[in-house]
Amino acid sequence: MASSLLALLDDIATILDDVAVMSKVAAKKTAGVLGDDLALNAQQVSGVNPDRELPVVWAVAKGSFVNKAILVPAALAISAFAPWAVTPLLMIGGAFLCFEGAEKLAHKYLHKEEESAHEQELAAALADESVDMVALEKDKIKGAIRTDFILSAEIIVISLGTVAAATFTERVMVLTTIALVMTVGVYGLVAGIVKLDDAGLYLSKRDNGGARRFGDFLLLMAPKLMKTLSVLGTAAMFMVGGSILMHGVHALAEIVEGAAAAAGTVPAIGGVLKAVTPTLIDLVAGLVAGAVVLMVVTVIQKMFKRDKVVAH
Repeated sequence: MASSLLALLDDIATILDDVAVMSKVAAKKTAGVLGDDLALNAQQVSGVNPDRELPVVWAVAKGSFVNKAILVPAALAISAFAPWAVTPLLMIGGAFLCFEGAEKLAHKYLHKEEESAHEQELAAALADESVDMVALEKDKIKGAIRTDFILSAEIIVISLGTVAAATFTERVMVLTTIALVMTVGVYGLVAGIVKLDDAGLYLSKRDNGGARRFGDFLLLMAPKLMKTLSVLGTAAMFMVGGSILMHGVHALAEIVEGAAAAAGTVPAIGGVLKAVTPTLIDLVAGLVAGAVVLMVVTVIQKMFKRDKVVAH
């Protein structure tokens, strides 16, 4: 009996070790979505009364847990009953990541007036005492939860793709671990980010000179951190999305491997080039794929709008 118990414990330890390794791989694969998730959720809280920021983050975090409670069982059901669908879903998720990145760039650089007008409307609403701030807060929470559902779906699908060959038990443990860690991590960091300026303001009023300087530093860095997160998140979306698309097609994956091997033969800097080349190829592939999908979506949207106008 003792030997059986030890064997069981050894099996459990092996499974947990495998789960830890696979969870690490899944976390790396979902880094692009995580960066964007952080930036988007931190931005969603902007415009909320400072004393309501943390309650709003908590409300969105609870919605995120509900989202993942729906998505994880759905992903596990797909992997159990329709495993052939994992790769197509992964490719769709990769294409959507690239599209989302391209849409962000297009909106920022091609629709500057619309973005500026939206910011002015928000500022005017906050200054207007007649505006129902409770309703505005609820709208922000609903919008953030909808955004979280899309990003969570991408995280779960990408994670599922990394453990497609694992046992069902390992898949359950990895997806559950990723869902919990990502949710707690993202919203914990979001809570910290949105309160950075408050912490800076508090410290900047202290008598201690060092505390004041650190507070001024936080006040200076808080908006820059938001911008940096947004930029890194967008870049990571193209890299992760491009990587999924390139590795989803065997012929393209071989091209990436061949290019990396060729880059590795360059004297002196071959090692660096070999490591960087796949990432650069994924980035370019993500940019191209995102631009193509954005173009197709834009054309379809215009066609539907035109059909509606003709119908009326």
